[in-house]
Amino acid sequence: MERPAGIAAIAVIFSVASAYLFVLSIVMLESPGSVSMSLGAPLLEGLELAGPYMFLLVSAFAALIAWGLFLLNRWARRVAIAVAATGVVMLLPAVSAAAVDFRWALLWTGLSMIVRVVIVWYLFQEPVKRAFEK
Repeated sequence: MERPAGIAAIAVIFSVASAYLFVLSIVMLESPGSVSMSLGAPLLEGLELAGPYMFLLVSAFAALIAWGLFLLNRWARRVAIAVAATGVVMLLPAVSAAAVDFRWALLWTGLSMIVRVVIVWYLFQEPVKRAFEK
């Protein structure tokens, strides 16, 4: 079966996130203090405090998921669902706090949550499940 366009799009999202975290980790390792660790906060949800090696580790993990999605591996679909669902749960307090005060952070965190929910929803669709069956 041919790879659905949605799976390729999700793999690209994971690839872009991986590349972003990789570049940040390399910059932080080469020139400590030149960039803020908070730049990784939207993707790392608190793990950015562990330093540049956590950026590198999460970057490798996201790249592995993207590679698995491109190859239509079942494990990659399941892990992508788990990662996206965990991201939704981690964003709940930020979205709730931004909604109470109606801060502009609501736009960014709400959009991030919507993207993650769409990823989970799409990967649970029956035609997508069939695409991962070999």
